[in-house]
Amino acid sequence: MNKGNEMAGPEKEILDGIATRSVYALGANAASTRYCFRVLRRFLGEGDVLELGPAEGLMTGLLQSTGRRITCVEGAEAFCLSLSARFPEVEVVQALFEEYRPDRQFGTIVMGHVLEHVEDPVAILKLAKGWLAPGGKLFAAVPNARSLHRQAGVIMGVLEAENALNDMDRRHGHRRVFDPESFRQAFLGAGLSIDFFGGYFLKPVSSGQIEANWSDAMLDAFMVLGERYPDIAGEIYVLASRPAP
Repeated sequence: MNKGNEMAGPEKEILDGIATRSVYALGANAASTRYCFRVLRRFLGEGDVLELGPAEGLMTGLLQSTGRRITCVEGAEAFCLSLSARFPEVEVVQALFEEYRPDRQFGTIVMGHVLEHVEDPVAILKLAKGWLAPGGKLFAAVPNARSLHRQAGVIMGVLEAENALNDMDRRHGHRRVFDPESFRQAFLGAGLSIDFFGGYFLKPVSSGQIEANWSDAMLDAFMVLGERYPDIAGEIYVLASRPAP
């Protein structure tokens, strides 16, 4: 594991705290990550892969199965130690994204559930744009404020607004909840070209209700349905690239 520059104290404490209570690799969240990889694999090009914010490393293992050279940049020490132990072939760099200084460019950059966490999403996307190799692609996925379960929460009075932070958002350390328009605008603000916008996981109820009552077949069916209705899917994603000179 390679240490980055000395990390900013408050931000490191936030990341270490998130690592102690993360549930990204459990239940419906894990199923969502696995389906996200199914979507991402359609767009994987040649060259090395940079994964930003791998957390428990569920996506990392799936990316490694493609045979590509993988580099992970993660701020939480506990996650980095676990990643290094489980994936010795993967280069794991402990650093804030703002501190990372790669020695090469990448064919694919993966940002799964990253941009809702960072202080300045546009600034992070601008950095990532510079790390893309010519013809490279950046794939990012985030929760969708317009998800059916959030819309229902507003109608029921348990959520103030679709983009308000709920208890699970706060547990994960989310700073915002994007809707499709604000998500796309972040990429445009960073000077990236949007090649594709999509979604997956049509989510009518909470993760807890899904885990208690749904079969695996139901969960997979609703993952697929989210691709048909991306604007109201639980997860949305963008495939972006550097614009031609």
